[in-house]
Amino acid sequence: MNADPLVRLRVLAAGLHAALYAEEHIALPYERVWAVASDLSGELPHLIPFLREFRVPPGDADRVPALAVGPSGVRAPFEVRLAPGWCLMQSRLIVGGMAAVPEGDGTRFAVLGATRPAPLRPAQWLYGRVLGERRGRAFVHRVTERAASR
Repeated sequence: MNADPLVRLRVLAAGLHAALYAEEHIALPYERVWAVASDLSGELPHLIPFLREFRVPPGDADRVPALAVGPSGVRAPFEVRLAPGWCLMQSRLIVGGMAAVPEGDGTRFAVLGATRPAPLRPAQWLYGRVLGERRGRAFVHRVTERAASR
């Protein structure tokens, strides 16, 4: 049995002790919300303030390499898995994910952010306690704004 994308993201967030996790109902159709969330090259730099560019090669492969570029030009390679309602992005240090499913007249949408190496867990815990929930809700709000303008 395949779990829906939101259940998968919740399990992943719990397993990673994700510092950033937010899940909300967005009063917009799934197609509009997922069009924003899945446009990683075009939209991710608008959704994540410290990301200048996210390069994903065109194509339909299940796993693709991507390159994140920060404001100062620092680069980090990522592996991306993108499917309808599901996105998982992993680098050596960071895991990010998004999930969406239709819910009534709108969309249930979730986002997560976590660190991978165990030595970074204390910083992740502190970040989560101080900023994680607020940043997660801000991400969902930016997705909502961008989807509403489409």
